[in-house]
Parts: sequence; C-alpha cells; structure tokens
Amino acid sequence: MMTIKLRLILMNFLQFFVWGSWLISLGGYMIVNLKFTGSEVGSIYGTMGIAAVFMPALLGIVADRWMNAERVLGLCHIAGSILLMWASTVTDASTMYMIMLFNSMAYMPTIALNNTVSYSILEQKGFNIVKDFPPVRVWGTIGFIAAMWMVDLCGWAFSPLQLYISAGSGMMLGLYAFTMPACRPVKSVKKRSLLSSFGLDAFVLFKKRKMAVFFLFAMLLGAALQITNTFGGTFLESFAKTYPDSFGVKHPNILISISQISETLFILTIPFFLRKFGIKKVMLMSIFAWVFRFALFGIGNPGNGLALLVLSMIVYGMAFDFFNISGSLFVEKEADVNIRASAQGLFMLMTNGLGAFLGGLFSGRVVDYFTTINPGTQEITRNWPYIWYTFATYALILGIIFPLIFKYRHDPADIKNVSH
Repeated sequence: MMTIKLRLILMNFLQFFVWGSWLISLGGYMIVNLKFTGSEVGSIYGTMGIAAVFMPALLGIVADRWMNAERVLGLCHIAGSILLMWASTVTDASTMYMIMLFNSMAYMPTIALNNTVSYSILEQKGFNIVKDFPPVRVWGTIGFIAAMWMVDLCGWAFSPLQLYISAGSGMMLGLYAFTMPACRPVKSVKKRSLLSSFGLDAFVLFKKRKMAVFFLFAMLLGAALQITNTFGGTFLESFAKTYPDSFGVKHPNILISISQISETLFILTIPFFLRKFGIKKVMLMSIFAWVFRFALFGIGNPGNGLALLVLSMIVYGMAFDFFNISGSLFVEKEADVNIRASAQGLFMLMTNGLGAFLGGLFSGRVVDYFTTINPGTQEITRNWPYIWYTFATYALILGIIFPLIFKYRHDPADIKNVSH
C-alpha cells in the first residue's frame, strides 16, 4: 500500500504530465500541420491567461466553501480530458480557440488546487509544508519532463497524438483524485459577511502593502514566464536552415526540457534559500535569473552557441522556482486558514492569469516589431537577438525597482512554521 507521500507524488506527477504533453509542442503542430498563423497560435495560447484571470479564484472559492478540494480537482481534469480529445480532431483555428479556452478554464484552476490538496493532506498527516512539499512537488516537474520527452522521442511533436496522451493522463488523474483523503471546506462558526460569502475575502490581502506589491510583481513576472512558453520552440525552429543537423533543431523539446530538469534541482533548494534569505531576496534572485535567461537566448544558437542555450535552460530553474513555488509558500504563510484556497487562486490569477495575458500581448507585439517580410519571396525573418534583449531589459527594470518598493523583514522562524 502506498504511503501518503507516494500518493501525493503520483498526483503531482500526473498534474504536470497532462500539461507537458502539449504545452511546448502544440504550437508547432498548429503551425506546421494545421497551417495556423502566428497570431492564431498566440491567441490560442492566450486562452490560458484569460481562463486563469477568474477560474482559479472561482474554483478556489468552491473548494473553500462548498466542495472538497480533491473532488473539484478530479472534476476539472475529467472535463479537460474530454475537451482535449475533441481538440485532437479539429482543423480550424476558431473551433480550436474555443475548445482550448474551455480546456484552459478546466486546467488552470487545477494548478492551485493541486497545491491546496497537497498542503491540506500534508498538514492533516502532521508534516511541515515548507520542508515536505518541495520534494513532493518536484515530481510534478519530472512528470512535465517525461511528457515532453515522450512526445519528442515518439515523433508526436507535430501530431494530434500529443493531445491523446494528455487526455488519457488527465482522465486517469481525474479519477485518481477522487480516491485522495478528503480535503473538506473549512467550517466556520462565525456569521459570514457578504464579501466572505462570495469568496472575495482573499482580496483583503491587498490591504497589506507588502502583499499588494508582491502580487503586482507576481503579475509582472508571470508575463515573463508566458514569453518563453509561447516563443521558445519557435525560436529554436528558426535555426532550421542555418543549423539543420543540430540537436536543438532536431529535438527542441528535449533541449527545452533542460529547463524543467533544472527546476527539479532548484526546487529542492527552496527551503534552504527561504530560511537563509527570505522571500524578498529569493524573489530578487528569480528576477535576475530571468534577465540572464533572456540575454543568453539572445546571444546563443544551436550551433557554436549551444552551451549558452543550455546555460539559459539551467538558469530557468531558478527563475521559475524561486518565484512560482516560493511565492505560493509565501502566500500560504500570509493567508488565514479559512481563505487558503482562495489565496492560492488569487496568486494564480495574478501570475498565470493577468500576467500570462499581458505577457502574451507584450511579447507578441515585440516579436511583430522585429519581424520583416520580404515583399518578393514573402519570406518571414525575425531578429531574435533584439527580441530577447528587449525581454531581458524588461526583467532588468523589474529587478531594479522591486527591492526599492517591496518592504519585508525576514524572520527565519516564520518559514519554519508555515504549516500553521
């Protein structure tokens, strides 16, 4: 019989296996096989940002108020599985947009719900969340990597089979979630205000200046994450003529997966860094990691600059984990127990919602600005170095401003007691 930690490991593995099956490669499938335009692909990826604006918070409310969190998680994955199966049969952009919008509405809340279920079960069993959650969550990243490698090595990167793989694993997780220990809504003996009844109480966190600034920068860093998800694969594909036999061009998913492999290492360092330096310095490390991530993309290539691309992938682990996972733990510490799921949903709203949406708009305009079309041959050329340097400058500006306005005094004792 599996221990509770092993059960949570399997849940986290499947949670991100579902996403990794298509997130990096679906754009290539739509452009190469379905002949969608860049703007159509960008808008389809943008559905994740639209859905994440309201769905994580909305379903976080449901999990806080009316239904067990593990059941909400299961229902979302079952619905998403059905939608992905449908998407695998679609060949026109408008229909694909609507299906992926509904799929995003089902999937995006599950990232926060997965955290909520994990936190709740670990707490029920007497574990310390800061110490014991990262080694569990790291298996989510391993699941993402496993999915990317499967799709790449099986030759499904430009095939609808990637959607079948995602749908099948999503259905499996949806059913499995119903077998997890109950994560019941918190019962309160106090009479709830109108604000509380509608689950808007998590927004009271904005009354704290440090939380308002934290959520603002969470949104701005969420925009940085969306940039690499949307254009990382397309960037590597642009070297098909100059470096046709290079590993990066032949296996872009595997090269990009070094980013996720790096995550598995950096996520294990989070307890140490949070205790030693506190959330402010850890977030600052994340911001400057994004500067290096983009700058290294700007000067690297899959040929003689492959080492620079690999280094960029390694830096990504710090850029992502020190912001995303540490930020989630920080929100967990600052939020009252009765708004925990709503607070995690709010964090998702700011990062994968508003941040991803703004990142899609901003990055798309930057890419278009540095794109030229030859009038005679209609050949499209993009100045990728300038594109990546623009993104690096954006992250650098954030890194300069953040320490000046985010006021937070680190107390190591707070981190040791995040499990409430």
